[in-house]
Amino acid sequence: MKEKLLRHPIVEGILYLLCWGVFAALTGTAGGFLGGLFARAIRLVTGLRAASPWVMAVLPLCGLAIVWLYQVTGEEKNRGVNMVLASISAGDRVTMATGPLIFVSSILSHLGGASVGREGASLQLGGWLGARLAELTGLDEKNKRVGIMCGMAAVFAAVFGTPVAAAIFCIEVISVGVFYYAALVPCMFSALIGSQIGGWMGRGTDSWLLSMVPSLAPKYVLLSVLLGILCALLSVVMTVSIHSVEKGARKYLKNPYLRVVAAAVLTGLLTMALGTQKYTGAGINLVDDAMSGTVDEWAFVLKLLFTCIAVAGGFRGGEIVPTLAIGASFGALFGQLTAMPKPLGAACGMIALFAGVTNCPIASLMIAMEMFHGTGLPYFMITVSLSFALSGYYGLYGTQRFAYSKTRNEYIGDR
Repeated sequence: MKEKLLRHPIVEGILYLLCWGVFAALTGTAGGFLGGLFARAIRLVTGLRAASPWVMAVLPLCGLAIVWLYQVTGEEKNRGVNMVLASISAGDRVTMATGPLIFVSSILSHLGGASVGREGASLQLGGWLGARLAELTGLDEKNKRVGIMCGMAAVFAAVFGTPVAAAIFCIEVISVGVFYYAALVPCMFSALIGSQIGGWMGRGTDSWLLSMVPSLAPKYVLLSVLLGILCALLSVVMTVSIHSVEKGARKYLKNPYLRVVAAAVLTGLLTMALGTQKYTGAGINLVDDAMSGTVDEWAFVLKLLFTCIAVAGGFRGGEIVPTLAIGASFGALFGQLTAMPKPLGAACGMIALFAGVTNCPIASLMIAMEMFHGTGLPYFMITVSLSFALSGYYGLYGTQRFAYSKTRNEYIGDR
C-alpha cells in the first residue's frame, strides 16, 4: 500500500519537487558564488590587460603554466566540455581536478589575451560542482546526471546572467532531438539562484537594446532568411576550421609546450601586424562595435583566425563568446551590404551562429530574449531556425549526440 502510494503521480511529483528543490537550492547557491567569483576574476584580468597592453607579452608564460598544470595533475587528456557532456550521456566521470584546473587556466588565458571565452569554463566548473554535490548527497547514477546539469546551469547563469537560457542550454546541448524534462525544474531553480547570486557579486550582464527594429515586412523576412542560411554556412566553416586547425597543430607540433608557445607567439605577431588588440580576449568588445555599427568588415574572419589559434594552442575558456563576436561582426557586415539595420543584423547574426555551432535552437532564442529584452523575436526565430536546420551535423562539441534528424521526422541514432 505504501509503495503504491509513493508511486501515485501526485505524490511522486511532490517528492520530486521537495528533493530536487533542496538540491537545486544547494547547487544554485554554491554555483552562484563559484560563478560570481570566476566572472569577477575574468573581469579583473581583462581590465588589467586593457589598461596595460604590455601584459599580453606574458601570454607564452601563461600558456606554459597551463600545460604544466594539466600535466603535473595527470589531466593532459582532459577533454573539457566534451568530458562533462559525456558524463551525462554516457556516464563518464568528471575528474576531481577539472574544476580548479579550468578556473586557473581560463584566468591565465584571459590575462594573456588568448581568444577564448567563458562558457567552456562555466560548463566545466558547473559540471564539476554538480558531480561533487551529487556524490556528497548520495545520488544514484541516473540522478547524478541531473545533478551535473544543475551545476552547469547554476554556474553558466552566474557567469552570463541569463538564467532561462542557461537552464535550457544545459539540457538541450547534450543530445540533439532529446530534451531531459526531468532536469527542467532543478536546472531552472539552480540557474535562477545562481544568476541572482552572481549579480550580487558584481558579475555584470551582457545585454543590448535594439533600436530601429522594422515591422515584419516581406523585404526584411527575405533578408532574415538569407542571413540565416549564411549563418548556417558560417557555422560549418567555423566548426570545421577550429577542429581542423586543432588537429593539425597536434599532428605537427606534438609537444604541448611547443604548441602553446607557438600559438602565443603567433597571436602576438598578428596583433602587432594589425596594430590593435581588439581581436584578443573573449570578444565582447567586437559585439559592442557591431551593435553600434562600427565594426570592421573583416572582423569576423580575423576573430575566427585568432580563436582557431588559441584553441589549437591549448588555451582554455571555450569558444562561445568568440562565436557571438564572430556572428555579430558578420551580421553587422550583412546589414551594411543590405537594407537590414546594422544592429538587427548584428544581433541576428550573433544568435544564429550560436545556434548553428551548438545545435541548440531553443536555448538560442532564450538567449536572444534575455540579451535583447524580447525585442526582434520574429527575426531571431527565422534566422535561428534556418541556421540550426541547415548547419548539418557539425558542432563545437564532439561528444554531443544527434539522436533525431534535423530535417526529417525520424530517429537517426547517435551520430
